[in-house]
Amino acid sequence: MKLGNHLKRCRFDYDDMSQEALANEVGVTRQSIHSIEKGKFVPSTLLALKIAKFFHKSVEDIFFITEE
Repeated sequence: MKLGNHLKRCRFDYDDMSQEALANEVGVTRQSIHSIEKGKFVPSTLLALKIAKFFHKSVEDIFFITEE
């Protein structure tokens, strides 16, 4: 199993927000956001909650489990 996400879609829906701008809002680097979007990095629970709170969504609306 793998963690998938709709993070890029969330950024697009939020006025085409850049990775850098989201990173600044949640306190990580742009590279971290990029890695999460590409599925190379699994965010901590705290970071997933911060991202969800920023977009006014539930964690499950952004992150999901996929079968490989």
